[in-house]
Amino acid sequence: MSDAASGATTGSEGVTTRTTTYLLVDGENIDATLGGSILGARPSPEERPRWERVLEFARTIWGGDEVKGLFFLNASNGTMPMSFVQALVAIGFQPIPLAGESYEKVVDIGIQRTLDALADRGGDVLLASHDGDFAPQLAALLGPGRNVGMLAFKEFTSSALQQLTEGGLEVFDLESDVRAFNVRLPRLRIIPLAEFDPTRYL
Repeated sequence: MSDAASGATTGSEGVTTRTTTYLLVDGENIDATLGGSILGARPSPEERPRWERVLEFARTIWGGDEVKGLFFLNASNGTMPMSFVQALVAIGFQPIPLAGESYEKVVDIGIQRTLDALADRGGDVLLASHDGDFAPQLAALLGPGRNVGMLAFKEFTSSALQQLTEGGLEVFDLESDVRAFNVRLPRLRIIPLAEFDPTRYL
């Protein structure tokens, strides 16, 4: 039996154990969506997400005891952005630099395998991506006793992922829900009336 509000799971003997939230980040996808679809150019440092805020959101959203942040990187060219990797480590992420053949989507494959592995263990799951390629793996995780969510720019989330919300997938907006940015992004999207702030347009 799961208490979604506290993130705790009660076993058959009534012993409560705390839940780990696994945060998986598809760095390539987030960067490509931010630069290509929202900014129209490569993001500057101040326009990129504050990843420590993303970690903190994962810690608080379901009240779990621990967050395991896994940040997937494509290192197929034999190099890593070391300053960025070191910054990730400093704030609590585990970078996962993957390499493969030129025809392989190494980050996608790595995340898919990780989601498959999580199906056999407890814990809540948050995935930062917009990619519909992960829909089968996320669908397999949905069910009683586990929270499953996406972190994304909602207007660019694939339809395959949006359809999973009917089965319990939660979608959190990186800007308005997570508050991962120091700047306001030039987004054109449908605004729920409850979120409308007229001062943004004055």
